[in-house]
Amino acid sequence: MRETPRPQETADGSRAAHPQPRSGRALAHTAGASGSGIPHRSDGRTPHTPRGARHTGRTGRPGTSPPVPGRPAFLFSALAALTALFAVITWQVVADGPLRRLDERLDHHLAGRGPQPLAQVLADLGSMPVALPVLALALGYALWRGARATALIAALTMAVVPALVVPLKTWTDRAGPLTSDTGYYPSGHTATAMVAYGVSALLLTSHVRRRWVLPVVAGVLTAATGTGLVLHGYHWPLDVLASGCLCGVLLIVASMGMRRSSR
Repeated sequence: MRETPRPQETADGSRAAHPQPRSGRALAHTAGASGSGIPHRSDGRTPHTPRGARHTGRTGRPGTSPPVPGRPAFLFSALAALTALFAVITWQVVADGPLRRLDERLDHHLAGRGPQPLAQVLADLGSMPVALPVLALALGYALWRGARATALIAALTMAVVPALVVPLKTWTDRAGPLTSDTGYYPSGHTATAMVAYGVSALLLTSHVRRRWVLPVVAGVLTAATGTGLVLHGYHWPLDVLASGCLCGVLLIVASMGMRRSSR
């Protein structure tokens, strides 16, 4: 309601105007019906932005942005692309296609290049005695922080690696670059490095200030492992690339599962 001045005595004996309610008009911020405490407009219309229409965050605070709709579509596109590329590479390796012959010609120019002691160190980054302790530390930290669901997903992702790689090695039966022994496709060291360092980064990313650092470190370690394997003559380039595609699918699925469990 609008207010009309009422005379009020001041210190010097004069009278000053003091606002008083006038009947027939509503205050702009009076409570709603039955004293609900919800402000309403004086003309009876609803507020311009009702509280119920605002998007809230995980903690229920109003005013936060809604989820970005493009992220799931991007992840599914990446899954499809990596799966298709892995299928094409595997088909070319098994069928002795032109991509396999190109791969073998390229490897003849790469194997034995560069300092071999350094290549051996890089290749060992994908060995279980090196990669698995890193994953164990990340799992222990996640469990200590109470993230049991994400730790379980990470452990299961690592367990899936030999279950996929070993049958593929037996089926493709590809010989190594410098040996007649078979079972080199896809690269097990590359798969171990990519998944162990990748899921470790997923477990720890939410606990660091710069979230991009750990995924970059995991990618560098995986690339270094693959480079050492090719330069030392342990694997053909396509062995490494195929493992990267296969384990990229595993990491995307793991990241989606961790995101759901954290919610």
